Amino acid sequence: MSDATALPVLRVALVEDHEIVAVGFAELLREYPDIRVVAVTPTVRELDLTATPVDLVVLDLRLGDGSSATDNIRSLLDAEVDVLILTAAEDPHAIRAAAKAGALGIVRKSQPVEELVEAIRDAASGATVAGLDWAAAIDGDAGLADAGLSAREREILALYASGEKAQSVAYLTNLSKSTVANYVSRIRAKYANAGRPAHTKVDLHRRAAEDGLINEDGPRG
Repeated sequence: MSDATALPVLRVALVEDHEIVAVGFAELLREYPDIRVVAVTPTVRELDLTATPVDLVVLDLRLGDGSSATDNIRSLLDAEVDVLILTAAEDPHAIRAAAKAGALGIVRKSQPVEELVEAIRDAASGATVAGLDWAAAIDGDAGLADAGLSAREREILALYASGEKAQSVAYLTNLSKSTVANYVSRIRAKYANAGRPAHTKVDLHRRAAEDGLINEDGPRG
């Protein structure tokens, strides 16, 4: 394959303190030319992002060093690196905490490799990986303040956050593009007032997923 047609390579770091899992993770991903595991460490503190730049950190939800997932996620986000959670057990409280801290989603260690790879690709692009565990934890979180969106705003957000461009949303809702833009601005303002800012389209995707307006395939019917 020539350089002109080579796939962009996603640089992934794994923070996992179980050696067997860590070795197996790196070995499994060797088959995928667009993903390169560039670092494996047992703690976030030992991950040197200056020496080894990465596009995504896959983080074990529970590490043996006593660190909290929330602190680990925030530390990585402060370093401008997105985070995907990897876990062996279902823990809605821990998953909700990870979501609030800014992680993009969760993958179970028992899931097929293809699902892990798809989740890594999605998260590396900034998309929320809203699997069943993630959705159930978010749906059960009464602490997420209601933004008070109208039915029309919820409809527009569901379309826009699913990847539709403003012009397409305008066509689907029989509105003008400028009216859609005004709706999106009001939606952002309402989330900001609720303490759940949504400055970017990725943020809007997260808010829509948190509020049950979209699933992995797009707007909910």
